Amino acid sequence: MRLYDDAQQMLSWAEAHIRTHAALAILPAYSDGDDVVVTTPDGEPLRIPFLRQQTPGADGFCLCLSDFIAPQSQSADSLGLFACATDEAMEQGDIDDGYRHLLRQTLADRLAEATAECVHERVRKHLWGYAKDENLTIEQMWSEHYQGKRPAVGYPSIPDQSMTFLINSVLRMGDIGIRLTESGAMIPHASTCGFMFAHPATRHFSIGRVMDDQLQEYARRRGYTPEEMRRFISI
Repeated sequence: MRLYDDAQQMLSWAEAHIRTHAALAILPAYSDGDDVVVTTPDGEPLRIPFLRQQTPGADGFCLCLSDFIAPQSQSADSLGLFACATDEAMEQGDIDDGYRHLLRQTLADRLAEATAECVHERVRKHLWGYAKDENLTIEQMWSEHYQGKRPAVGYPSIPDQSMTFLINSVLRMGDIGIRLTESGAMIPHASTCGFMFAHPATRHFSIGRVMDDQLQEYARRRGYTPEEMRRFISI
């Protein structure tokens, strides 16, 4: 109960002093094999390579996120790119108090994720509008009973940390206070970025182990050497 009360007090303070931020783009898109090709706001094509499972899942399929975007020969489709962050000041205070500092960091992370949840709801019901009649409780949203998914960089389906650079090239995450390290990590830590898919069949899955032959082929599509790619993917 003390932890809960302390968190509530800190949230009350954060409501007056801290803001969360989001960047979003919903872009025309089509799949091309394991890649998704989007048209950026500048009108330029951008190829987004994804990894495919090398071992079939329980349903017997080797999934790739590109499977949930229509190919160019079929109907028009779209892909969402998002980034969310909490003010860095939220996780920087109380440095000399380990308990309160950890509580700050935990709440900052949850606020960034809550912002992503809020943005995703607006996307589904208004901005993209493919689920205009959605009416879910908070508990149903936690359980992801909505149509579509928003896998973030670092999720089992997107184990490539360098994807943050690609997303940044479109969203310019610096405008919402996110900086990237050489390894693709986001600062502040309470940040998240990824993609939004609308297809009803979209689901979370794990790529599993990335073998050397797949790494070489994926590195080619990403424009890196295999050695460079190993810096971003745990294999």
